[in-house]
Amino acid sequence: MRKHSLASKVVVITGAARRIGAEIARTLHAANMNIVLHYHVSEEEAVALCQQLNQKRPASAVALRADLQDFESGKAFIQQAADTWKRLDVLINNASRFYRTTFGKITEFAWDDLLNSNLKAPFFLSQAAAPFLAVHQGSILNITDAHIDSPPRDYSVYCISKSGLVMLTKVLAKELGPAVRVNAIAPGVILWPEGENALTKEEKQKIVDKTILLRTGQPEDIAKAVLFFICDADYITGQMLSVDGGRILCGD
Repeated sequence: MRKHSLASKVVVITGAARRIGAEIARTLHAANMNIVLHYHVSEEEAVALCQQLNQKRPASAVALRADLQDFESGKAFIQQAADTWKRLDVLINNASRFYRTTFGKITEFAWDDLLNSNLKAPFFLSQAAAPFLAVHQGSILNITDAHIDSPPRDYSVYCISKSGLVMLTKVLAKELGPAVRVNAIAPGVILWPEGENALTKEEKQKIVDKTILLRTGQPEDIAKAVLFFICDADYITGQMLSVDGGRILCGD
């Protein structure tokens, strides 16, 4: 698909203010698409990114705040996104929560928080966006995790939520086809966890050593995969692409 044919496309990216979401936004914007940047708490980063994109191409990006764990807020967000350019072409369910949940000490709050963010929100956002996406034969991309096939200890709830997102991808592909394609991308080690989830140098090296390519990936690796699914995957739906440097073949 040539760049000029992407000029009218409108892409919604959840969790777009930072990290992988921000890189996806930059890459798709550079391909001439209009971008709806979702954020919840990262307002400063979202506004700054929006300004950067609009400086490069005026009126090509907006930043919208929404608590996606709230049903009505998510529904209103999709409507606001659709109203901005009077169309939607792509929904990228990128926003997610990630933290340890040690079995035996898992709280109901942690269960609800991770499942609501990583599975419930993408489901209801997809449901709200589907009628708009169908008008222009659009697509949905779910960002899951390469570790779901070999879940690490202490991340059981997170892995359950991301595994559910893979099943959601397959379910939606059947429910929404042929009008809307639905696929998933499973990143491996791209950016290390931050804050209280940060890993030690030794933990990081152990993970890299179990990756066939013996290195971490970069956010642009995920962004390129997203661009492929939007531009060059007209006959692909219900699939998951692992972008993990071969880690899935190395086990736990």
